[in-house]
Amino acid sequence: LQMKRDSGSSAMAEQQQQEEKLWHAVKITAYVLGTGLLIFTALVNAFSWYAQSMWDVLGRFCQTRWLEFYYLFEGDEWTIFLLGAGLVPSLAFWCFNGVLMVADVTGKPAFITRYRIQLGKNDPVDTKKLRQAIYVALFNQFFISLPMLVPMFSVMKWWGNTFSKELPTFRWFLVELSIFTLIEEILFYYTHRLVHLPLLYKHIHKKHHEWTAPIGVVSIYAHPAEHMLSNTLPVLTGPMIMGSHIVSITAWFSLALITTSISHCGYHLPFLPSPEFHDFHHLKFNQCYGVLGVLDYLHGTDTAFRKTKAYERHRVLLSLTPLSESIPEVPKRAE
Repeated sequence: LQMKRDSGSSAMAEQQQQEEKLWHAVKITAYVLGTGLLIFTALVNAFSWYAQSMWDVLGRFCQTRWLEFYYLFEGDEWTIFLLGAGLVPSLAFWCFNGVLMVADVTGKPAFITRYRIQLGKNDPVDTKKLRQAIYVALFNQFFISLPMLVPMFSVMKWWGNTFSKELPTFRWFLVELSIFTLIEEILFYYTHRLVHLPLLYKHIHKKHHEWTAPIGVVSIYAHPAEHMLSNTLPVLTGPMIMGSHIVSITAWFSLALITTSISHCGYHLPFLPSPEFHDFHHLKFNQCYGVLGVLDYLHGTDTAFRKTKAYERHRVLLSLTPLSESIPEVPKRAE
């Protein structure tokens, strides 16, 4: 009987000890989590305040510069639209591609040429083909893109806020940018698939695919009909639907031209979007029709691409080691 009492007493003491340990663990956990939550909340609030302050300062700076620019041209909306939607994006395109063309022709700086995707191609680029590409690109800009700004200007005037003296907020611009990107993806994918139909490909799209290893300026090297339908219209449509401010239009057009140049440039450069997806399209013709790749995934037009080393390399390069070296192609078997 005494042994049973001692055993029961020992069990109760052990249970009480476990409960005390559990309660102690709960208190420590609550303390750690509570402290962590307070610190996290303080950091988030501090960061939010700092970010908001930065945006406020940047917003005031941009607003002041915009008003100076607006009054410089005395509110002449057509001139402002022509400069913002035409000149600035074109300068961004040619400045960016100017650097790439130096590398294409001279092989310098070697820093850039190390990142060539299709090794041995355009090394150096055929200068005769390059001149032809430049002539066609300039023709498309001056005689296709520029005239298309005229009806766009009328649409933006109808909306009435494109030339407002008050700039849109940065948050609203991000919303617009998301919508622009979605609209471009849909329109470009299906118009691109359209010009790959045999009849249209033969008479229209084949010109663009003369470059199986593309370079940046080739992004707008295309038949005039294709440049209007597949290159320009998808980019113009978003701002026309949204009735966007001219500053938003300028930023979007410049971004679109630089992005498509990166997709065609033939170099997988560090910290820039991967061009592997569209480069593979030029190599194989019947894969990777879109920009983001979402519709290609849904329609199954990227299945062959997903089985390649190019797919493994299709990511932002966050180091200085070329992906062609870290993820090389599998050597072909000797026959």
